[in-house]
Order: sequence, then structure tokens, then C-alpha cells
Amino acid sequence: VMPMVSSEKPKAQTIKQVASLIREVRDDGRKTIAVAGPAVIHTGAAEHLARLVSAGYVSVLFGGNAVATHDIEVALFGTSLGIDMKSGVPVPGGHEHHLRAINRIRAAGGIRDAVEKGVLASGLMYTLVKTGTPDILAGSIRDDGPLPDVITGVIEAQDAMRAWCREAGACIMLSTMLHSIATGNMTPSFRVMPDGTVRQVYFYSVDVSEFAVNKLGDRGSLSAK
Repeated sequence: VMPMVSSEKPKAQTIKQVASLIREVRDDGRKTIAVAGPAVIHTGAAEHLARLVSAGYVSVLFGGNAVATHDIEVALFGTSLGIDMKSGVPVPGGHEHHLRAINRIRAAGGIRDAVEKGVLASGLMYTLVKTGTPDILAGSIRDDGPLPDVITGVIEAQDAMRAWCREAGACIMLSTMLHSIATGNMTPSFRVMPDGTVRQVYFYSVDVSEFAVNKLGDRGSLSAK
């Protein structure tokens, strides 16, 4: 297991390593899987992930109902989980916004339909649709709605994710314990390339919970950081 990052060490070098890695993976024709939780939206980081998508560094997005729902909530209402993204304070009635966002997308027929109809015109999910970047939203029993694009069958969702995991060169896990551990379980540590060479698959996990990061390494992902 590679040396861990801590709150008492600088992050710049690690960020440079990640940037270099995803460039190498893209140039090598391998896939980079971005696994994102709703904290990416709540913290205002979605625009930066969307930039990576637009630049072609993300092959597929793994997530759940929450990351898509709150990204769409930001696009439609300017809030994430009812918190105004500019002021950082709760908005009266904002606790309903994510449900209203789901209903608008359901009325449009789905996320792609909402983009084509002009209902959804910004955000991470919008960028995925406009760039033709696939996403796999794996559902949970606790989901609100969920969005019509969410795969609610566990085995079906696993199969969809596993197909991409077999092609992975790198997995960047951002603040989602459930989907990060699932991705780690389904992704081999090494991949045999068509020319017979063996390439390591790298896992980078960013999470406020040390347990989530440690779990990824403890489950046999030898190249996890």
C-alpha cells in the first residue's frame, strides 16, 4: 500500500501525481473511472470535475442517486440539499428542492431528455450528456425518488459497473464510501493489455472518513492511496 496522505502533510505533490496519472492513463488508451458522492456537489467541486470531463480525462462516472440529484438541484434552484451555493446558508423551503428537481427530470423523461428539452442546462450531469460521457448511477434502498436514470437493481448495477472496472487504468474515488468500496471490490489490481504487457490499476480515495480510505486498502487493493 502506498504511503497515506494525512491532514498534517502537504497535498500538492499527491495532486500532481494524480494529474500525471490520469494523463498517462488517457494517453495509454485506458479508462479512468471517477466515483463521486454528493459531497462533491455540496462543496462546490462539481464544476472542477465537470472540467475534467470536458477535457476528456473521465471515461465514466460512477455514483448514486444523490450525486446526480443534488447536481441537478444546483442547476435548477442554486441550492444543494437546500443550502444556497453562493451564500452557504439554508434557503426557506430548500429542503424540498431535491425532490422538485427529481420530479422535473422524471417529467422530462430522464436526464438526457431534460438536457435535450432545455430543462437542464448546466452542471456535472449536463456536461456528461453533452460530451457523451457515460455514467452509471447505482441505487440504494434509501434513495429519494429516485431519478429515472438510476439502476435500482443491485445485480444489474454491479454488472454495469463491472464491465467498466475490467477496463480501468485508474479509479478516482471522491467521498462515497458505498460506491468506492464496491468499485474497489470489482476492479482488478492489475490489467493485462492487448499486447501482453501487465499494467497496474491505481486507486485514489479522498474521503473525510479514514475508515472508508482504509477499507479500500484492506480489501486487497494493493495500489490504493
